[in-house]
Amino acid sequence: MNKRYQLWEVGRQLTATAQGKLKADLVIKDGTLVNVFTGEVQTNIDVAVKSGRIALVGDAAQTVGEETVIIDAQGMYLVPGFIDAHLHVESSLMTVGEYAKATIPHGTSSIVMDPHEIVNVVGLDGMVAMMKDGAATPLHVFTTIPSCVPASPGLENTGSTITSQDIQNTLNWEGIVGLGEMMNFVGILSGDPQTCEKVEKTLEAGQTVTGHFPLTDTGAMLNAYIAAGISCCHESTSAREALAKMRLGMYAMIREGSAWDDLPEVIKAITEQKIDTRLAVLVSDDLHADTLLKHGHMDYIIRLAISKGVRPVTAIQMATLNAACCFGMERDIGSISPSRFADINILSDLAQVKVEKVIINGELVAEQGSLTVPVGDYVYPEQFKTSVKITRKFLPSDFFVKAPLVTDTARIRVIGVHDSSVLTTEMVEVLPVRNGKVELTPAKDICKVAVINRHRLDGGMSVGFAHGFGLKKGAVASTYAHDAHNLIVLGMSDTEMALAANKLVEYSGGMVAVEGEKVLALLKMPIAGLMSDLSAQEVADALGALSEAWVTLGSPLASPFMTMSLLSLVVIPEIRLTDKGLVNVNNNCFTTLFIE
Repeated sequence: MNKRYQLWEVGRQLTATAQGKLKADLVIKDGTLVNVFTGEVQTNIDVAVKSGRIALVGDAAQTVGEETVIIDAQGMYLVPGFIDAHLHVESSLMTVGEYAKATIPHGTSSIVMDPHEIVNVVGLDGMVAMMKDGAATPLHVFTTIPSCVPASPGLENTGSTITSQDIQNTLNWEGIVGLGEMMNFVGILSGDPQTCEKVEKTLEAGQTVTGHFPLTDTGAMLNAYIAAGISCCHESTSAREALAKMRLGMYAMIREGSAWDDLPEVIKAITEQKIDTRLAVLVSDDLHADTLLKHGHMDYIIRLAISKGVRPVTAIQMATLNAACCFGMERDIGSISPSRFADINILSDLAQVKVEKVIINGELVAEQGSLTVPVGDYVYPEQFKTSVKITRKFLPSDFFVKAPLVTDTARIRVIGVHDSSVLTTEMVEVLPVRNGKVELTPAKDICKVAVINRHRLDGGMSVGFAHGFGLKKGAVASTYAHDAHNLIVLGMSDTEMALAANKLVEYSGGMVAVEGEKVLALLKMPIAGLMSDLSAQEVADALGALSEAWVTLGSPLASPFMTMSLLSLVVIPEIRLTDKGLVNVNNNCFTTLFIE
């Protein structure tokens, strides 16, 4: 990989190259430039590159020397390298290196990762490891420090805790660009000193505070949240919410991930309103390996936005310049202009976002969908592979739900899930009770869900009920369960749930689907119980087998494992389950499973 020079190191070289006093390392000739500053499409444009940065945009004839590499871009479009401004690499279930291999050919040159998944399990050592992994790739891997570990103190158990002092100590690290999504909106709104101090330390350091505001209130509560100094939010699920945020000066990150299809609705804030789009940013948040390999990354999200009525140039701005400005990084990335890193995609079709060549830091790194440079394989520490601390064997009786009264039926709070949505609904259902135990009624599309603390030897567990998964039989389990990433098990029988849980304990983490005594599909994820050490294709193949297993068990959901993993995410309404019990998110407190 080319060395990444800071501007202050090479500014004089760039000035000399632009004038022809020094010769360029690379010149791209006769391309059609998508100018993200002015919204223009300019023809017959050259780009001259020196030391990994852009020296000139225009006529580069004087910069060409005998050793200058020439790329003919006639008939092609030149667009800035794509930026994913908010994502969790762990959600791909791959390492950063494998993530880079899967995304670079699609034109991604920069990512802003929030590694709060791994930090919840193994602490800041996990963030350090992922940053080292990213440094071994051509990608510009920027990092936001996880702000909420645990996401909801007192409501769940995690493997680590991050304090405001931890955040202050890491804000000056190379590659750190801000504070990870502030999910504890309750703490911000209530003025909780520990929560607010994390934001204040970040602001004092001149860094960006990223947000997480899933409430539909766009009045005083949203104003109060933004007033704390929080710059962006990716949790809008309606155009109304996104528009309200942009009107208040907050970047609206429009999300399209494996488990949520938010963009088609939220993008209406752009297509149905005559507004300036400078505060609109396209992001993925969470994408599985199979989605990346099947559809692509930011190229796919840009293409989807275009298909919904966004002008191609505007959609590209939303995944380049706007993203860079959100983090104050527009001096380095987000445009094809003098002084910036030479992160340039060469497209054969603008509306279809067909990426032919990818240049990062002045180096051709991918062509026609394949990498042209090696991507380093970072090896994660061995201690990350023992993150499942459970030592006992689970029995079917561990998953019994005993009724509090002698009765034939019981009124129970049930977590209702919705396909391709992060939201849940609190439902009340009547279930039969036999021999003192609550039984399932398959016709009602209700299954059991258990969350088991995997971070401590003496960890506890809780059992509840969920609606909407469509399971008719079997059980599934995962050690990837937002955000505490305890062991989560979903099933139609106690015996099968015990088998699924025991399998993941045996393999120190992963995802599994079982039917009867048979394992239908398994993906081992030994790195903190979150990531596989397999290739992107191998992970995608395993996910394909798991998806088929879900169908075999009856589920029609688009991304059922991700939907299941959100059952324990206690920062998005309305109702969730943690290892400590059932949580009413709106009230930020525990609630009862049984209704008297």
